[in-house]
Amino acid sequence: QVQLAESGGGLVQAGGSLTLSCAMSGRTISLYHMGWFRQAPGKEREFVAAFSWSDRLTDYADSVKGRFTISRDMVKNTVALQMTSLKPEDTAVYYCASAPGMGRTPPKVSAPYDYWGQGTQVTVSS
Repeated sequence: QVQLAESGGGLVQAGGSLTLSCAMSGRTISLYHMGWFRQAPGKEREFVAAFSWSDRLTDYADSVKGRFTISRDMVKNTVALQMTSLKPEDTAVYYCASAPGMGRTPPKVSAPYDYWGQGTQVTVSS
């Protein structure tokens, strides 16, 4: 059974930093694309960042480029999202997800991701 569990969310002031972690069980992280998405109240879920299964290729939403960094630990089977220079508009529930490793480029849409975590709340105060 595949399970993903996020941790590390919380309340932070604008300009601060947080690191989210996602632990995956039931799959080997090196064989799957791993992505982070977020959903703010009243808005649709949106892509944040992704890590390719095949190499160190990463991709980011324009809104977080230069501020967020996605990484993976193949020994711990985890993926992390380091968030810096946080803004109030980054407030959302953050989800990690796993997609079968097809193709080199990790997906930036939700559909290919077949397993999701429960989400962790990130709140950035102004």
